[in-house]
Amino acid sequence: MTPKIPSIELPDEPSTESPAAMISAGGLQVVLDNLDALVYVSDFETYELLYMNAYGRRVWGDIAGRKCWQVLQGSDGPCDFCTNHLLRSPDGSARPPHVWEFQNQVDQRWYQCRDQAIPWSNGKLVRLEIATDITDRKEIELALHKAHERAQAAALEDELTGLPNRRAFFQFGNHILHQTLRNHSTLSMVMVDLDFFKRINDTYGHQAGDEVLIRVSEVMQARLRESDLIARMGGEEFVLLLPDTSTDKACEIAQQLLTLIRALGVPHEGHTIKLSASFGVTSNSPTDPNLEALLQRADQALYQSKEQGRGRISLYAD
Repeated sequence: MTPKIPSIELPDEPSTESPAAMISAGGLQVVLDNLDALVYVSDFETYELLYMNAYGRRVWGDIAGRKCWQVLQGSDGPCDFCTNHLLRSPDGSARPPHVWEFQNQVDQRWYQCRDQAIPWSNGKLVRLEIATDITDRKEIELALHKAHERAQAAALEDELTGLPNRRAFFQFGNHILHQTLRNHSTLSMVMVDLDFFKRINDTYGHQAGDEVLIRVSEVMQARLRESDLIARMGGEEFVLLLPDTSTDKACEIAQQLLTLIRALGVPHEGHTIKLSASFGVTSNSPTDPNLEALLQRADQALYQSKEQGRGRISLYAD
């Protein structure tokens, strides 16, 4: 989540203090300098940098008397992707914040930027940007995007649901696991099994069962992030890989998916097929050599959900 800058109290009368001194008031400077994100303020008309926090100064250096495009992009003039025109209305009032992503061509890092117009010490609107480095997540998203393209070419896609199949899951998933281990981050896995699926096939036929699998896969895929991986492992069983996700967050996502599946209701020949699912959740360990270790733990947690009556979520415990 992009850090939010605290509001700045402005004096009734214009201040004679420098911008840096103004923003230092009340220890706000300490807060801003400890954010793991770039925070800067620039003039809309002149592009002069009025403030930059410690994160920015460490990466881009001194800002004194320099323009934002000189410091951040090393260019000879305003950036062609500048968002200044999106931050103010024609009457000069501030518009809502604009959130976007881009790759900085100077350091080649990806950033999520939150830009908005705020009043400065003299009452004039200035540009505030908070830019958070999302390179690791973006690299996973781009890798998955390329992987999905390769999956179609290499027949790694489940024919019924359009999801990656079991083979694709291990191919792409091991790449995500290795990147997780390099970054010392947390990777969670969620196993999903539709409850009493055989009963659906026996009662309504295999065509209805196929429609259920398609609709469930669509609902789950719509809830997940682009950086997440969802695959159909076979039959009525699915698996999710959630990068940068704790077990608590993974359980929360599983609960949301369970709620969506229960609310789904698949129509078939005048009937509505009501659904439920069981979930097993685990997270990676630094000693996990491959995905099979996570899969085994998630499967044990899933088995526990089934043993306890289905339609529930179980977290793997040693």
